[in-house]
Amino acid sequence: MDGFVATLGTACAVFAGTNIDDIVILTVLFLTARANGGPHGRRIVSGPDERRVVPGPHGRPIVSGPHGRRIGAGLRGRQIVAGQYAGIAALVAVSAIAALGLAVIPDRWVGLLGLVPLALGVRGLITTLRAGGADGGSPPAVAGGVLSVASVTVANGADNISVYTPMFRTIGVTASLVTIIVFAVLTAVWCAAGFWLGSHKKIVAVVERYGHWIVPLVFVAIGTVIVLESGVAGRLIDLL
Repeated sequence: MDGFVATLGTACAVFAGTNIDDIVILTVLFLTARANGGPHGRRIVSGPDERRVVPGPHGRPIVSGPHGRRIGAGLRGRQIVAGQYAGIAALVAVSAIAALGLAVIPDRWVGLLGLVPLALGVRGLITTLRAGGADGGSPPAVAGGVLSVASVTVANGADNISVYTPMFRTIGVTASLVTIIVFAVLTAVWCAAGFWLGSHKKIVAVVERYGHWIVPLVFVAIGTVIVLESGVAGRLIDLL
């Protein structure tokens, strides 16, 4: 029993310690989803600037303004949650494989994954610049679906592999399964925390007004930090 409790405690501590920054990313994603389309993929605005929701392609709603301008619906909450689970699952799978002695990604090059959020952020900035960069526009869909969210999660948590691999290698099969279950539960907690943090009206209002700059810049910052802290930039320069 003591061993089981110890495994639970260790799993919780490891997940929290290695994924605390994911809450920031999830909050930004949920804020973007709400600012673009509300909690259920709809934006409802009353008053003289009232906008209406019309059916879009593949069943996605498109918000139309008074002059028929398409605003876009952005991410949906379930896509963010599914992407986060997919990203965490990929990190755990890679770590488990590595624990068996199979190197999937050489440690010295894992920082290249930071190029994913960096590229998504740059794309969002380009979209904003092409739109004129005016305040009040909807934040660009920097991460446009489950795969994009999963890619950002994997990139941001790439260094987690160096923590998970030795842990899975030393704790045994049963404890590893318990740890994976704990990770799954805490992923839901992380998503709930991001959703809650991204539900405050004042914050949503700020993102609605300035999100077309804030969201891409956050992703650019995340990608830049990953690339620089991993040292992969210097290795690339050495190859030239």
